[in-house]
Amino acid sequence: MGAGNSDNVGSFRFWFADQRWEWSDEVAAMHGYRPGTVTPTTELLLEHKHPDDREQVENTLARAVEKAEPFCSRHRIIDTRGETHDVLVVGDGLLDADGQVAGTAGYYIDVTDTLAEQRRQTLTSALPELFEARAAIEQAKGALMAAYAISPEQAFRVLSWRSQETNTKLRALAEQLVVELPQLGGWPAQGRTAFDHLLLTVHERVRPE
Repeated sequence: MGAGNSDNVGSFRFWFADQRWEWSDEVAAMHGYRPGTVTPTTELLLEHKHPDDREQVENTLARAVEKAEPFCSRHRIIDTRGETHDVLVVGDGLLDADGQVAGTAGYYIDVTDTLAEQRRQTLTSALPELFEARAAIEQAKGALMAAYAISPEQAFRVLSWRSQETNTKLRALAEQLVVELPQLGGWPAQGRTAFDHLLLTVHERVRPE
């Protein structure tokens, strides 16, 4: 399963019927496993959650299965080395051949604070676009910060990840997200579900230049 160019982002699938998980190599690594050495299960997944966050994740999973709707969870995981990672998990519906929701698919984003050099490289690579459309990017960052309770730097990292993952210019992605925000109605008071879906699909509506 593809997961972009960064070890800080990985993909997953979860099939409701048989409670089957699929992790990309990046998600396995976040949990401390080498590629191909672990078969993820719900029980294993919950074992890696920080004790203070485990109940929240269980409830989020239960709602995702019951309502078959997009979801997001910001929580901590503890890898096999005992190190704690702050992760953002965003999932949307996974459809079967008949177009029915059969599971959820999405991404783990490790938003644990990184070294200054990693931050510098991220900013440098996107600097031209950052100046070109600073207003839209700042608005999009603000929406992400409000939705997921993350820092400005983490919000920029999420935007950069979606830009790379979807091969969409950062400026165009941010502008389209800002354009569509008013369509969410009572956002953010009415919850994050609609925003989760928007984040994962907004690139589909960016017009080619």
